[in-house]
Amino acid sequence: MPPDPDSHWKQYRGDPAIRGGLFEQCRTHSVMDEHLGDVFAQVEKLMRHHGVFHAKLHFSSSRATLWLYTDPYRYRVLSVEELLTATPCLDCPLTRYPAEAVVESRLIPAVLEGFRTLRYADDQIYLRAGSLNLINGMVGLNFSCDGSHYLSAREFLNAAEACWFGSPE
Repeated sequence: MPPDPDSHWKQYRGDPAIRGGLFEQCRTHSVMDEHLGDVFAQVEKLMRHHGVFHAKLHFSSSRATLWLYTDPYRYRVLSVEELLTATPCLDCPLTRYPAEAVVESRLIPAVLEGFRTLRYADDQIYLRAGSLNLINGMVGLNFSCDGSHYLSAREFLNAAEACWFGSPE
């Protein structure tokens, strides 16, 4: 991936009320959690071969939001059940990987597995939603503390787990 001059890591704090109650909550197992392997395989397939250039996985609410290269102004919202059908988007024909993509197709599985790591790393501070945009190369992360991070896929893949949760003692 070529370096993106606008890819410096950005972090935004969310609602103080949510952060204040953080340690009173615990991650609840979702329908998407039960099917993560299949969800990741389907999202990779859609991104590599069916024109999806931006995918956001809402782990806590078990839905996916997809943007297609051929129709970038309208996104599709799919439940896990809809996503896992053989043809989740009738308007997702077989297509070539976008030449404008900043993220190499071989890196898609690693980004998705990074989402899994952040989803299960802690029961109180966990990934609620993660997104990948192939064209601008950005990863978006929304955590249970209502904090959000936006960084390049390269930065995301190079960040160690210690970066997210502190260094192991």
